[in-house]
Order: sequence, then C-alpha cells, then structure tokens
Amino acid sequence: MSDKPSPKDAAALLFELRRHREVTHQRVQGKGLSPEMAMLRAWQSQRLARTHADLLASKRYGPACRFFLEDIYAPKDFSQRDYDIIRIHDFMMRFLPARVLHTLTKAIELQSLTEELDQKLLDVLLNHVGVRDHITEEQYAEAYRLCDNYDERVYQIELVTQIGRGIERLVRLPLIGWTLRAARRPAVRGGWEELQGFLERGYAAFKHMGKADYFLNTIEKREKILLDNIYQNVKKPFRIND
Repeated sequence: MSDKPSPKDAAALLFELRRHREVTHQRVQGKGLSPEMAMLRAWQSQRLARTHADLLASKRYGPACRFFLEDIYAPKDFSQRDYDIIRIHDFMMRFLPARVLHTLTKAIELQSLTEELDQKLLDVLLNHVGVRDHITEEQYAEAYRLCDNYDERVYQIELVTQIGRGIERLVRLPLIGWTLRAARRPAVRGGWEELQGFLERGYAAFKHMGKADYFLNTIEKREKILLDNIYQNVKKPFRIND
C-alpha cells in the first residue's frame, strides 16, 4: 500500500461512513472532570499560555497554539472525543495507509500518557504537597519533582512535537482536506461531530501556519528548559529567556 491515500481509499472510507454500519456512533457517559482535576488542567493551560504568549499572539502561529491549548490541554472532559478517536482509528485502518494514521496513533498515545501523568501529579499535589483550592508555582514544581518521572515528561514533550510534524505532513496531502470536508455531513448525521470538529480545527490551524519547524522547535525547547529548571530546583522555574 502507498504511504499516501488514493482517491479509491478516500471513496471507500466515505462510502462506509455514509452506510453507518460498522462505524455506527456510540455515546459514552463521560464522568466529567473532578473540581481538583479541572483546577490542575486550568493551571497548566494558563501556564502554557504565559510561556508561549508570543506564539499565541502571532497571526501565523496563534491558531495552532490555540488548538493545543483548547483541544489538547484544556480543562474539559474529552471522554467522547477520545473514545471516538480510538474507534475511528481502528475503522480507518482498513482504508487509509498506516503512515496517514500514524499521527492519530500518536495522538491516542499522548492522550493516554497525559491522563496517567496528570492523575499522578494531582495525587501528589493533594496528598503530599497540601494543595486545596489553588496551586502555586512552588507547589506545582515540588509535586513535579516528587513524581520522579523525568523521562516520561521528556517523552510527553517529544510526542507533542511528533504529532505536530505529522499534522504538518498530512495537511500537504491534497486528499486529506477534501476527505475531511466530504466527511462532515455523514459525520455530523452519525453523531461524530465532536471528533469531526477536532480534526477540522487541527487541520485548519496547521494549514494556516504552513511550515511548522519554528513553532514546534520553540515549544519543545522551552518546555524542556522548564522541565530541567523544575528538576534542578531553580528558584523561579517557569521564567524563561529564549
């Protein structure tokens, strides 16, 4: 199989989406975020926005930055979307090349890893650092060190970069945009609107940005510096000068 989707691949995928048989949508009952997890993720999202304020304010890079802040790290319950991603990934394996699905596979891995790391971090914040209704930078950094998972945090940062580079490659494939647009109606009719919106926003943000090297390299460099600052017990670990 070629590493690019052919018109035949796209047509087969759309045909099956319209039939709504094996890919019939299933609603899941999300538990919602606990107040404590919502607090943690809001803090993390706000920290990311401060660290990358220049990218967020950029006409070129702003949409991609907002995509990560609002669709990846936002303090929201993504249970339905995440379930849909796994299910549609398994379905699409029959119609699209593995390379096209590689980025979606990495997105599933990032979601799972982030969930695991956040749960552990929250436990340490609440039960070892003494956080109650707000988080300070000092408490967050202390909890990060106590979790003692430096290598996993490095990998989490690198996964973000890998996913970004994968999206950048995908938006250059002409059939990807066409397939997304053509899939919109059957996706919405079938109940897949949350996933469809996520995919369209990611595609549009990276299509708008074009070459993503500076954007992704800057994020990876800054986040690794901050990670090292935390583990080296730097007094103000979230202050950074590029």
